[in-house]
Amino acid sequence: MRHDGIRAKPAPPVDPADLDRLVRGEHTQPHAILGAHPARVGGEHGVVIRAFHPDALGAEVLPADGGVVELFARGGGLFSAFLPGLRLPLRYRLRFRFADGATWERGDPYRFLPTVGELDLYLFNEGTHRRLWNVLGARELEVDGERGVAFAVWAPNARRVSVVGEFCGWDGRLFPMRSLGSSGVFELFVPDVQPGALYKYEILTREGALRIKTDPFARAMERPPGTASRVVRPGTYRWRDEAWIEERRRKCPEREPMLVYEMHLGSWRRGADGRYLTYRELASLVPSYVRELGFTHVELLPVMEHPFDGSWGYQVTGYYAPTARFGTPDDFRYFVDECHSAGVGVILDWVPAHFPKDDFALRRFDGTALYEHEDPRRGEHPDWGTLIFNYGRKEVRNFLLANALYWLDEFHVDGLRVDAVASMLYLDYSRREGEWLPNRYGGRENLDAVDFLRDVNETVRLEYPGCFTVAEESTAWPAVTGRVSEGGLGFTFKWNMGWMHDTLAYFSQDPLFRRYHHDRITFAMLYEYSERFVNPLSHDEVVHGKRSLLEKMPGDLWQKFANLRLLLSYQYTRPGKVLLFMGTELAPHSEWNHERELDWTLAEDERRKGLRTFLAELGSLYRSRPCFWRSDPDPSGFSWIDCSDRENSVVSYLRRDGEDFVVVVLNFTPVPREDYRIGVPKAGGYVRLFSSDDRRYGGSEFETLARVEAEAAPFHGQPHSVRLRLPPLGALVLAPEG
Repeated sequence: MRHDGIRAKPAPPVDPADLDRLVRGEHTQPHAILGAHPARVGGEHGVVIRAFHPDALGAEVLPADGGVVELFARGGGLFSAFLPGLRLPLRYRLRFRFADGATWERGDPYRFLPTVGELDLYLFNEGTHRRLWNVLGARELEVDGERGVAFAVWAPNARRVSVVGEFCGWDGRLFPMRSLGSSGVFELFVPDVQPGALYKYEILTREGALRIKTDPFARAMERPPGTASRVVRPGTYRWRDEAWIEERRRKCPEREPMLVYEMHLGSWRRGADGRYLTYRELASLVPSYVRELGFTHVELLPVMEHPFDGSWGYQVTGYYAPTARFGTPDDFRYFVDECHSAGVGVILDWVPAHFPKDDFALRRFDGTALYEHEDPRRGEHPDWGTLIFNYGRKEVRNFLLANALYWLDEFHVDGLRVDAVASMLYLDYSRREGEWLPNRYGGRENLDAVDFLRDVNETVRLEYPGCFTVAEESTAWPAVTGRVSEGGLGFTFKWNMGWMHDTLAYFSQDPLFRRYHHDRITFAMLYEYSERFVNPLSHDEVVHGKRSLLEKMPGDLWQKFANLRLLLSYQYTRPGKVLLFMGTELAPHSEWNHERELDWTLAEDERRKGLRTFLAELGSLYRSRPCFWRSDPDPSGFSWIDCSDRENSVVSYLRRDGEDFVVVVLNFTPVPREDYRIGVPKAGGYVRLFSSDDRRYGGSEFETLARVEAEAAPFHGQPHSVRLRLPPLGALVLAPEG
């Protein structure tokens, strides 16, 4: 057939070996055959167009300026024609005809230049691309007048990679991708693919096996148990938190109040039918709720896509995709935006330590140990049955580094809590002799992981002022929060696991015997300023037979609640930021169960109402007095008044911010102290700011003094002293009058 007076002619034959590789699905450069190419046939200049569909009976070219050009069948599903006199670039579409009379019209993916630039590939292979999510994965674009999706994936050891999806009947023969040389990246722009489309990659390994994989850079995924990646349209959400972000840039997190409410979104609240609430439904509930309780931040157990509910999100298969259980990526942006509007920061749990063995995801991605180590002594985690990232591979480090920045950039989150840091730092973590390989110096330190963590922390510090990182790290590794320039790991904060274990062990003791365990309360101050700490009472402490916080407390029910209030008072008033797991305010008797919502019926119990009032007012006190948080990093912010009264199980200390200070006294026994003297720094009156034994909180009938006058009687190394009435299992906070 003719087009603009030009008669299509048979095209020169394709090299049989090339055609054979294309038909067998082993060609890594399909653009070299397919698409439009300049050619000279019989002395005539023109364009050769080739198209491929192994099931088609015929194929036609539909030029953009009208007409139809019939392509000649060349066998094996290849169709081609030579159009003399035409030049590139040439805009056209293809139409395939099938035996049942059906047709399929689409743009030709093989007429476009690569959508990934040389600089992007260079930076990726170097491991330094800060916005890698804008290069790899699925990106909706308009190229040469056609809208579609550019797919790009790293699979350096594959013999062939195809993108498959709803748009091609999941047929890996139809859209083979081109290899971009030594970068290991395969790329293809597919016209007509729409946002919302499901897709995966079909990978032919060196051994000839086919592997169907989700996109490591997918920005959304199918809701589990589905595992397909989903195309999303970027840049559609309009943020309203400019003022929050601007204020955040000016703040130093180490010297700001931080009370963190740790949450598992799937089990906080659920719908009446037991369904998950959506991100938008949660956005209407969570910010105001946590703010009423006095919290400054929420910390979410991993929201990255994961197949198994029982992992609580810690076995991630979609590092760039907010889980579809609760909605779309823009829905999650709305959740973060609403938190910021309410004055609540958002911290995400981030899991760069390991990934699961699910075969649809990262495991042996291109048929080789690409993201993990080949040797199980480096590549498998003995505790969790997961795989360990190969931090020595630059592209893997870039995948993870860019992922950390992605959540800060695309979702405006304020901080990342990095899970299982200890397992990253040590090559012999949870391994017996002979089950691990030493580093190049013969040591047990994972030097590649150390370099990676420093890179992440320093990049976050420099590129996202006011954002922070938190290490879940429980060993004696030095300077976890030390500056990278001074040899530290560069985290902003570290979970104080030692404080948590010692404190819970102390509170579990019968008060009669606490005198014998007094050092468990005081010991943490010996290393307090070795790091910048968060004091956590997290989800890990209320599962797997450890009992709820309330049930860890000894005594009858009144004493359990009094002990719980005392524990929280101590946590809030000592140095370090504060983290509590959701439901602490409900004081459940049972452990946390991820399969159901919190027991909200407890909220109507009078004791729990008192506990919620207690938490709200304790949080208000904490936020309103900078001495509790502004000098956290400085030894000047804390000093003992008396830490040696083990016989009475009482401790007292000062929290300072410059000249401002408060006095904290904790009585760890159910015995009231009628005339208890402590030293104070200055003369004058002292007023009671807070008592955990207040009747409104469910406290006793014991009356504490609202005001006391300091005596000119030196005590505890202080120039003055006051006489107090200490409530049973109670905390008092006093401040100089005026």
